[in-house]
This record gives sequence, structure tokens and C-alpha cells, in this order.
Amino acid sequence: MSTAPHRPPLDPVTTGALALAVVAVSSSAPLVAFAAAPALAVAFWRNLLSVAALGPFAVARRRAEFRSLTVGAGRRGGRYCVLSGVALAAHFATWMPSTRLTSVAAATALCATQPVWQGLIARAQGHRLPGVVWVGIAVAVAGAGVATGADFAVSGRAVAGDLLAVAGGVFAAVYTALGERARTTISTTTYTTICYGVCALLLLVVCLVGRVPLTGFDIDTWLVVLALVAGAQLLGHSMFNYALRRVSATTVSVLVLLEAPGAALLGWAWLGQLPGLATLLGLALLLAGVAVVVLGAGRRAAPAAAPTRGGPARPARR
Repeated sequence: MSTAPHRPPLDPVTTGALALAVVAVSSSAPLVAFAAAPALAVAFWRNLLSVAALGPFAVARRRAEFRSLTVGAGRRGGRYCVLSGVALAAHFATWMPSTRLTSVAAATALCATQPVWQGLIARAQGHRLPGVVWVGIAVAVAGAGVATGADFAVSGRAVAGDLLAVAGGVFAAVYTALGERARTTISTTTYTTICYGVCALLLLVVCLVGRVPLTGFDIDTWLVVLALVAGAQLLGHSMFNYALRRVSATTVSVLVLLEAPGAALLGWAWLGQLPGLATLLGLALLLAGVAVVVLGAGRRAAPAAAPTRGGPARPARR
């Protein structure tokens, strides 16, 4: 049975990046539901505009790294970047439409099953997760369900939305697992540029085949798209990708669960919707679950931080 890969110790910058990412992704579901545009079109534009923002900087600073991903041993990392983009496109193509078919609360809660799939992926890869981590995952997922007040409606439309949301959680887990592998050797800007570019290209094909309109939206919708690019995409997904060099995919997936109560709290701040008792109880359970997973994973990783006869670990790629 293999063990988790060695990672540098958590530092204040990574901790801050994770906190910023949680706040940023919490804005995603309310903004997607508000946008007066097809969900797939919104997903396409948020990825394309993210590439437009990151691409010039990445190419200027990481040209040699891009070339290295096309030859020799570097091709392996390049494949992880491409496959991660495919998984991200599948996540957006399932979860974002689910917010229109079922309630935002149900879609968020069902997609929050991501840590369960992440744990199963880690187990399939031969990584032994401590029992306390599984307990924390279970508590966190339960808390997300309570916090969002997920309702499992029996209408065909809602059931389809529920299934899409679960699929979105599965693909999010695959995306994070592949990103964890890629980020061991590839910088954040190179990885995210390739990943988001592949995702945008695939979503464009889906939109064209499905005749999904990509233009003709009102100004408010374009402002929502720009907010998603700046917030959920660049400050959310990209910061989580940055942190994957120092924390496991399983831990990141559990931290993503904070999106559920975060969205509820933003709804309170933006729309005056005060969270009810069930939401507050779910938030408490969720925070407890996150703490159990992070502390449990940290205790397990501590022995790996000790120096080895092979010398100090290679510094992280930024």
C-alpha cells in the first residue's frame, strides 16, 4: 500500500490562498443562477476569459515550461493538464445546468459529495486515508446538506438536476485529483492556462453542437460573467490549484464544501436572506468536519516532513 506523496509544510501564503479561494467560489452558485444566459455559455465564457487573462503572462514567463510538456518525460505532466481540463469541462457541463433544473441549494449540496469521490479515488490510487479523515468527510458532507437545506424533489426535472449535480461532484473530484498530480512538477500559471484552455475549447464544441447561444446577452449578464472570471475562476479555482502543491486533493475537496454555507452567507449579505437555524447547524457541522479532515491529514503528513537521506525536498513551483 502506497503512502501519500511528500509535500512541503503548509505556509501562511497557502493558508491565505485557501481562505481566499473559499470566499471566491462561494459566489459561484448565486451568480450562475442570476445570469440571464444558458449555463453552458456562462461556463464557456468564464474559462475563455480566464485564459485571456492568464495566457499572455504564462507564455511570457513560462515559455520553456510549455515546451517541456511536449517532449520526453514532460509529456506525462502535459497529459495530466489536458485530462484535468476535460474533467473540468465535464464538471461545468453537469453542475452549472443542474442549478437551473433543481434548486441552487440542492445542486450545491449534492455537488458537495465531492470529498466522498475524492476519498475513493485516493483509495484506488493506493493511498491509505486515516479513519478520522473518513469521519471528517462524512460529518462535513452531512453538514453541507443541512446547511443548504437540500430538498430532493420528486419531479422529473428536479431529479435530472439532482443527478447532474452528483455527476458534477464526481467530475470535480477527478479534476482535483488530476490537478494534484500535475502540480507536483508544473507551475500554477502553466497548469491553469492549459487546463482552462482545454475546458473552454470543449465547452465551445458542446455549445456549437447543441446550438447554445453565446452572444446577445444583456449588460448585467456580462457583468456576472466577469465577476465569475475574477472571483470563482481566478481567485477560486486558481488558488485551489496553487494550494495543491502543499495540501492533498482530499483536503482541498473538503475545504470546497465551505462553498455551501459561504453561498448562504453571501445570500444573507447581498439579498438580506438571514440563514435559518438549520443552516447555522449545518455550518457548525461543516466546520467541524473540515477541522477533523485537515488536522487528521496534518498528523499523518507530519512524519513525511522529516529530512530523508536523499536530502531536502525540491522547492515548490510557483
